[in-house]
Amino acid sequence: MSGVPILVGASALRVLIVGGGEVGARKARQFALAGAEVRVVALAFCEDMEHLITERGLVAERRAYESGDVGDAQLVFAATNDRLVNAEVAREAEAAHRLLNAADHSEEGNFAVMAAHHRGPLTVGVSAGGVPAAALRIRDAIASRFDARYGDALTDLKALRKRLIASGAVHRWREQSPELINDEFCDAVERGELAERIAQWP
Repeated sequence: MSGVPILVGASALRVLIVGGGEVGARKARQFALAGAEVRVVALAFCEDMEHLITERGLVAERRAYESGDVGDAQLVFAATNDRLVNAEVAREAEAAHRLLNAADHSEEGNFAVMAAHHRGPLTVGVSAGGVPAAALRIRDAIASRFDARYGDALTDLKALRKRLIASGAVHRWREQSPELINDEFCDAVERGELAERIAQWP
């Protein structure tokens, strides 16, 4: 799938997951922890999903998928082990102009969830063309370098930028921030020098 990667605030999302197995549970957990409103429809729930429903208070409907279940969901996951059911979910999501992720047939959907690495304000997403195991390996390789040092550095930069904007000195940020975020930015972060440079700003 080719597309444009975006970062969406999950707290405003309504998510429907059709399927109660491990795949559905992973999707449900990811969005529930991010603050989305998650609803699950499935004939049966795996242990992880049962735990998540109790832990996060998800809306759970223990039954077969029915026409109209897409409802007001903005994101729809077709994650059952039944190709015909997933295809029906896909048709209804498309007809309702909703974003669909088809777990067993990625070409049928119109969005994918990337393997994500988070460190403070830093978020890195990896997509590997429908091969999630490869995406996870690549994400972990990225995470080994872009560790807590980067989270700390970006937190400091964010605070500096916010302070300058609030004081009416946004022009100083625009003019001088390239001195901090230059070709040696990553080296400075990893050597622990960036915090010293930020501290020198009045």
